[in-house]
Amino acid sequence: MNTTAVNTNDISAIGVLARMGYAARALVYLVVGSLAILTAVGLGGETTDSRGAVREIAQQPFGKILLILLVLGLIGYVVWRTTQALTDSDDHGTSAKGLGVRAGLLISAVTHAALALFTAKLIWSGDDGGGGQPTWLSSDPGLWLLGAIGVGMAVAGIAHMVKGWKVGYQKFMRLPPSQVSWMQPLCRFGLVARGAVLILIGAILARSAIVAQSSDVKGIADALNALRDSAYGAWLLGVVAAGLVAFGCYSLLEAIYRRIDDNDE
Repeated sequence: MNTTAVNTNDISAIGVLARMGYAARALVYLVVGSLAILTAVGLGGETTDSRGAVREIAQQPFGKILLILLVLGLIGYVVWRTTQALTDSDDHGTSAKGLGVRAGLLISAVTHAALALFTAKLIWSGDDGGGGQPTWLSSDPGLWLLGAIGVGMAVAGIAHMVKGWKVGYQKFMRLPPSQVSWMQPLCRFGLVARGAVLILIGAILARSAIVAQSSDVKGIADALNALRDSAYGAWLLGVVAAGLVAFGCYSLLEAIYRRIDDNDE
């Protein structure tokens, strides 16, 4: 690997935006996972999703400043994910699998853009905009679309688990050899845990849309609540919550060690 190229990319505009984005994602998952851990051990807290994490951040000292930084980071993440999808910076190619991965990256850009907009509304008006779900979601096409999204999330969850188990992230990371002994298990645990949550969300969403004919959009909070209410719920919730914290740490490591573009090799 060419060290000069690495240094150049690390200070490039897209490199800065990408690292800001990974740091923003880390903050969200660290809050979500930490609150769920507190719930699992009976010390308060609550199961929540990314928007709930943003609301929690807003209530902290210097909350508005933190939210402004979060918005900037999320914008950086949106730019980076869009760049990955459109320019194929990670060489996924144009095979069915490669196009699927790139489509997932573009969807990630859209969902994080929505989170950035939600956060911006919270900053400037103190109100997240509220509002119910679009009425078209209750139509048959809307329900089938939600079901398809659920299946897609489950597939993405499986991909996360495979990526974590097979350490597939390594080709995109430059972890320091002296720290791999603890960083690698942390990254694997975080990816597998997030994958499990995505699979559960996908299953809940697909079932509610196609079987129960419900247009309610499900998220991380619903998946964690399902774990909490199951047999051995506190233990399962605690393990998965710890995994989400680990995923937050993994995202933070990506902010530091992620290979940003293919000129980095």
